[in-house]
Amino acid sequence: MPRRVPLYKRVKQRLAAALEKGVWRPGEALPPEPALAKRFAVSVGTLRKAVDELVAESLLVRRQGSGTYVDSHTRDTMLARFFPMVDRTGNKRLPQSRLLSFRRGRASAAIAALLHLQRGAPVFEIDNLLSLDDEPLILDRIRLPQALFPDLTEAIFAEREATIYALYQSRYGVTVVRTEESIAAALADERACELLLLTPPAPVLRVVRTAYAWHSQPVDTRVRLIATRRHHYRSVLGQR
Repeated sequence: MPRRVPLYKRVKQRLAAALEKGVWRPGEALPPEPALAKRFAVSVGTLRKAVDELVAESLLVRRQGSGTYVDSHTRDTMLARFFPMVDRTGNKRLPQSRLLSFRRGRASAAIAALLHLQRGAPVFEIDNLLSLDDEPLILDRIRLPQALFPDLTEAIFAEREATIYALYQSRYGVTVVRTEESIAAALADERACELLLLTPPAPVLRVVRTAYAWHSQPVDTRVRLIATRRHHYRSVLGQR
C-alpha cells in the first residue's frame, strides 16, 4: 500500500491477507497481541488499531479472557450478521429451513452479471423456504456457480449441519465476508403466495442479495420474498 496510508491500515491489510491465505483458520485463535506486533514489526498500539477494524468488520472476534479469534460462520454469527428479521418485540431467532428444489441450470444474463460469470455458465438453482414457529417467512431463490462448489449435491445441501454460509466455509473453504442487498416492495407471484400462505394479491419485501468472499468474489446471489405479517426487516448501520 502507498506510504501515505496510515501504518495501522497497512498492518490491517497484511492481517487480512494472512486470513485470506488461511494462516489462521476460522475459529482459530490469533497469537497474543505482543507476538503479532513483533511479527509485523509495529507497536502493540498500532497492531491493536488494525485488529479493532477487523473486529468491527466481523472478520475477527474478541472473546473476553480468551483472546482474538478468526470469525467462523456459527449459528450465532449467522443470526447476528446475516439474518435481518425480527419479531414485533425486536427479538431475533434462526429460522427452520426446508429445501424445495435443487437442480443444475445455466446462468441467465442477469444472474451471470451478478455472479461475474459468462451467460450460460453452469449454476446451481436452489429454492429454500425459511419459517419461524412453523409459519413460512422467507422464500429464497438461490443461484450459485457450479465451478465454486464442484461436488455439491442435493444431499450435501439438504443434510448440512449448520447454515448455508457455514457449509460454504467448512466444506469448500469459501468464507462470505460481506453481502449487498437491494430491497423493494413487490407483489408475490402465485407460487410464492402458496408457499408463504398468503392470499393474492399479497405485498412482500423483495430482496436481491449477493454474497461475496475475499476480493469481491461473488459466492451466491438470491432473490428473497419476505412475508412481513408478524416480522419486520431490521438493518443496523455503523459500529455498535
